[in-house]
Amino acid sequence: MPIVAQSTETDWVSRFADDVIAESERRAPGKPVVVASGLSPSGPIHLGNLREVMTPHLVADEIRRRGHEVRHLISWDDYDRYRKVPAGVAGTDESWAEHIGKPLTSVPAPAGSAYPNWAEHFKAAMTESLAELGVEYDGISQTAQYTSGVYREQILHAMRHRADIDAILDRYRTKDKPAQAKGGARQQKKPEEAELEAAEGSGAAAEDDGSGGSAGYFPYKPYCGGCGKDLTTVTSYDDETTELTYTCAACGFSETVLLSEFNRGKLVWKVDWPMRWAFEGVIFEPSGVDHSSPGSSFVVGGQIVREIFDGAQPIGPMYAFVGISGMAKMSSSKGGVPTPADALKIMEAPLLRWLYARRRPNQSFKIAFDQEIQRLYDEWDALERKVADGSVLPADAAAYARATGTAAGELPRTPRPLPYRTLASVADITAGAEEQTLRILSELDPERPLASLDEVRPRLDRAENWITSQVPAEARTIVRAEPDQELLGSLDERAGESLRLLLKGLDSHWSLDGLTTLVYGVPKMMEGLAPDARPTAELKVAQRTFFALLYRLLVGRDTGPRLPTLLLAVGAERVRRLLGA
Repeated sequence: MPIVAQSTETDWVSRFADDVIAESERRAPGKPVVVASGLSPSGPIHLGNLREVMTPHLVADEIRRRGHEVRHLISWDDYDRYRKVPAGVAGTDESWAEHIGKPLTSVPAPAGSAYPNWAEHFKAAMTESLAELGVEYDGISQTAQYTSGVYREQILHAMRHRADIDAILDRYRTKDKPAQAKGGARQQKKPEEAELEAAEGSGAAAEDDGSGGSAGYFPYKPYCGGCGKDLTTVTSYDDETTELTYTCAACGFSETVLLSEFNRGKLVWKVDWPMRWAFEGVIFEPSGVDHSSPGSSFVVGGQIVREIFDGAQPIGPMYAFVGISGMAKMSSSKGGVPTPADALKIMEAPLLRWLYARRRPNQSFKIAFDQEIQRLYDEWDALERKVADGSVLPADAAAYARATGTAAGELPRTPRPLPYRTLASVADITAGAEEQTLRILSELDPERPLASLDEVRPRLDRAENWITSQVPAEARTIVRAEPDQELLGSLDERAGESLRLLLKGLDSHWSLDGLTTLVYGVPKMMEGLAPDARPTAELKVAQRTFFALLYRLLVGRDTGPRLPTLLLAVGAERVRRLLGA
């Protein structure tokens, strides 16, 4: 069974769960609690978009833990228009621009894809990642909803009340547009860390509101029967007969249809979203910064859902940006925007869940693809030790519980979680050679040697992936093939003595802890100090000088992986040869 995440004053998930349960019982007693997310598969669904899912997932999971029935809806906005050809998507070129204006499900998938269309191609990667993250949800294709006529009555209702909708929208048309707010955020980005606007993946945020036609306001946009695009204008509509006429600016096609039978079109975004709140009975749905500024979808939607659809706006916290450290090293194959699948290649699912669980939605945070991931894993391992010994703070315990499992059970984890930085160093030195990797990792703790690398998986695999995909070739560790005779011959008596002391202690200190004691202890012995002597400024200088010498002799650089790990990886016999024994 999963660890129960105890309610606490400092735990944001529990506080939202309290509010959502109370609101659900007020609005719809006895019915399942409904929380929602929306994702547009218009391109790679990135780690900023993941906050759109993880925020309601964590709240929904807490509600399930308390014994309530809950539905987490993920609306795939696959009936959105195709706006542009995303940069860096393999299998595409400028010819995909001819599909701009069509529904995402009518656009061909990138060349070589196993999926039938553009939307399904990008949904697939996210679906796989959500399964690995333990996210339980009900997926809803908006293409299926619209083209099957599920929303017919809502569409007809909106058209009958188009003047009322227009009046609501007009209250906000002179206010700041969300695109301006987003632009301001982008201007503040630092070049070395991409700020991923959490809702940017949903092109719906930038849709027009249906105004601008000479025949008046219409909250419905047909897809053209000629070219399939939405560059259409409704020229007339009759409420009694539902007869609608439109023309297409792209191909000149025009037709008259009965909206009571026509299924090839959709409500404009600012009407579509509140319609769905009422239709699904959504109690909780967060939104990104661009949806929460004056005149934006969430703000206007609150008016429309109440005044037009006789519904209620969800509890909807705004969520902040997700930043990425190490973007300079990211592959350009995805346009430089990392996805959940990219993160799950270098970190385990519980760690990625933890990053979203430990910060309130309105707090921004970074996901590390650079060296910072090692410190992040150290922090995670320290938290795990505190949980084990009972010294953990309540809010940290709740975040840990939400990261490692759900109401359905525990997520898979590494049986013997050795430090990530150690695994990365070993993977770097061995280039993934399993026999050598097992030898080195077994020597870390000779009293508890590994029987199999499966004991340290999947963490080992994630560390190997990080080394091979995120660490530049010039930063990789290559152990010298032959001793540096020139450097060895130039050493003074003091440096030579320090190497002799190290070599003398190798056999009796051949473990990770033992070698740590040895490499830090040699400079102390050279100064005539006891092994447990407290470091002084002078001693720290002597240690750094000694370490730099070892690195130059072993890997030809002044720095490298932690020396105890490096010595184990190189092996005692080779260490002796490279150090001139």
